[in-house]
Amino acid sequence: MIAKLAGLLDQVTSDGAVIDVGGVGYLVFCSARTIAQLPPPGGAARLLVETHVREDHIHLYGFIDAVERDWFRLLTTVQGVGARLALALLSAVSPDQLALAILSQDKATLARADGVGPRLAARIANELRDKIGGLATAAPMPVAATPLSASGADAGAAADAVSALVNLGYRRAEAFGAVSKVIAAGGKPVLNDLIVNGLRELSQ
Repeated sequence: MIAKLAGLLDQVTSDGAVIDVGGVGYLVFCSARTIAQLPPPGGAARLLVETHVREDHIHLYGFIDAVERDWFRLLTTVQGVGARLALALLSAVSPDQLALAILSQDKATLARADGVGPRLAARIANELRDKIGGLATAAPMPVAATPLSASGADAGAAADAVSALVNLGYRRAEAFGAVSKVIAAGGKPVLNDLIVNGLRELSQ
């Protein structure tokens, strides 16, 4: 079982990369997020790996960090979500946005991924809602002060609001829960309002 690869980046493909480890090239399938963080060809690369062994093949799936790897593992527990579809989700939606979308049952955000239709998006949201509380998320993102469109709070602004609450000392899981409640209650589509109302939820 291969759990990690460290070597030189030989080449990048449309859906992964080849890592040269001691003269042996390993083809590793990756999300767009991981591919974007790889060095130029010839540079040192390190990927965490999930090895899937089947009767007719052995596939390696690579991740730039443990956050993405853990999300991959969780997503593939949902019926109908295979390894390639899990990578498509991680390519279309960041881990923070993914967590917010599931907590707030935002199926439209999940359906951004190629191959994820409304029914599968609903299944992912329903099955994982109670399973992500202890799951790691990405490092806090900088807080932007830009108002959102009048159509409502999107996952990106919600993630910014969560990061702001974490910076104030709240645990990320608590912040996720508070912001998701604000969104579900029809919170105003302005970042500052999401933060203020999230604080109110946390103080109750």
